[in-house]
Amino acid sequence: MTLSNNHHPNILRRDNVCLLIIDVQERFRTHIEDFEQMTKNIVVLAKVANKLKLPIILSEQYPQGLGSTIKEILDVVDKHELFAKSAFSCCQVESFVKHLQELKRTQILATGIESQVCVNQTVHDLIAAGYQTHVVVDAISSRSKNNKEIGIKKMLAAGAVISCTEMATCELLGTAKDPTFKYLQSLIK
Repeated sequence: MTLSNNHHPNILRRDNVCLLIIDVQERFRTHIEDFEQMTKNIVVLAKVANKLKLPIILSEQYPQGLGSTIKEILDVVDKHELFAKSAFSCCQVESFVKHLQELKRTQILATGIESQVCVNQTVHDLIAAGYQTHVVVDAISSRSKNNKEIGIKKMLAAGAVISCTEMATCELLGTAKDPTFKYLQSLIK
């Protein structure tokens, strides 16, 4: 067996990935388990995406009733696209699908809420459309731990790649010699 510089296809590549933040809206703040920790991890991933110039996409479920994306996230995302929706899956929004196609990236880092509803349905639709979807388990949540776990299990069974904030960050860097390593390492400590 010979080893080369090729990576396994499940390893994130910064030239092929975008960050998707699903429905982290103000109205959910008091209803979602571990909301603060989930938000902290999404903020880290947004800062990583900014530093590495990765595309960032936000979605909002029925923003007229549930409010907009929380300030903690909006304050740190640089350039991004925002899609309002009423369907649970982002992929049911034609402009979202068109934007993804225009990005020409095939790996999606999926974060947000709720694991068993909007994240689940979006991830399933992304996988069905041929996107390799990485579910960042410490950057998603639900109203209950049980619902979060059921959502994760179903997405995994459908072919999602399970990840966490530190894993995704290190995969995107690839090496400690990367010039942004010290900055990004400070975010995940």
